[in-house]
Amino acid sequence: MNEYELIPHLFRTEYRKIISVLCKRFGFSEIEIAEDIAGDTFAAASEIWKIRGVPPNPTAWLYSVAKNKARTHLRRNSIYGNKVLPNMVDRISDSGEEIDLSPQNINDSQLQMMFAICHPTIPPAAQVGLSLRILCGFGIEEIANAFLTNKETIQKRLFRAKEKLRAEKVPIEFPTESEIEERLDLVLATIYLLFNEGYYSSSAERTVQKELCFEALRLCSILAENKITDKPKVYALLSLMCFHSSRLEARTNRDGELVLYEDQDPSLWNSDWIRKGIHFLHRASSGSGISKYHLEAGIAYWHTLKSDSSEKWENVLQLYNRLLQIEYSPMAALNRTYALSKARGKKEAIEEAEKLDLKENRYYHILLGELYSSMDSEKAKLNLQKAISLGGTEIEKSNLLKKLEQL
Repeated sequence: MNEYELIPHLFRTEYRKIISVLCKRFGFSEIEIAEDIAGDTFAAASEIWKIRGVPPNPTAWLYSVAKNKARTHLRRNSIYGNKVLPNMVDRISDSGEEIDLSPQNINDSQLQMMFAICHPTIPPAAQVGLSLRILCGFGIEEIANAFLTNKETIQKRLFRAKEKLRAEKVPIEFPTESEIEERLDLVLATIYLLFNEGYYSSSAERTVQKELCFEALRLCSILAENKITDKPKVYALLSLMCFHSSRLEARTNRDGELVLYEDQDPSLWNSDWIRKGIHFLHRASSGSGISKYHLEAGIAYWHTLKSDSSEKWENVLQLYNRLLQIEYSPMAALNRTYALSKARGKKEAIEEAEKLDLKENRYYHILLGELYSSMDSEKAKLNLQKAISLGGTEIEKSNLLKKLEQL
């Protein structure tokens, strides 16, 4: 791999590690300095490697340059502001302990940064945006594409979030034992939002953005691997995302069009991801509590079984019933009606779906279009036309137009 291919790859994998450690060292008050140092490190690699070639250990080279740049900043800051004793300056210049890029500190820093970013004072959309920027190494344009907006909007959103973190003096550290459960819920919610943005992409160009799904899995894995956060609900979310990921390749066809579950080719489902999902679901069962992630993971597990029996769909239906009792959401209620149609027939499912009355939700009309397709073609057409009028990706609209033609 030459420098033209290697640098973008390393930026994706190492930028987030460097910036997490630097942010932890400097604090949110100097987050822009941390971003500048991390960015300058990769700029230096791009220039120097082009002339001298790629070093034997590129990652170690990046860490060394980042440390040196951080030490230079600390030295200048100390001298200029007279904030520390003169002998501290010598210690910083001579010791690598101040900027610790060891694997353990990198993992701890990323985990602590997750909790800091997911502070209760930060809006959910900004939490996801900051996670993509700081914890995943995404560029502003990539984040804008993920949220289907422009770079200026994302820059303003991230700027306001950073200002809030500074104003609240949010520390980059593990929450106290009394706070861990509540704060962990916010972190898991952010990871789940990130995964869903990839799995149910709002991007006009792509129906599925796999890199967002895999970044969410990576962040959740960091939680699972730390003894402070290896809770049953963490494993439940990890299991859920593994089961969903197992069907990523089957969710779109060669033209990038979304393939509905019942039309998917089971031979494309990834058995390794399914095995991982089952493993993590077993790990999730160690506690006494049941979270929404446990129930959603159970639903996702049944969807990895190739059988189309009424027993399978009855189990899915019962899990949805429990999920709606724990945390009601219109989308979960809508998904439940699909399971109801498979378990007990379309007539009963249509009655339940229409009670939801989600007239401004395109998925509501897509489902009704599907349910009515074999019973009342006119109602099926009306619902599909309404779904198209309510937006969605161009690929999705094209798919719905094809269904209209078939009717």
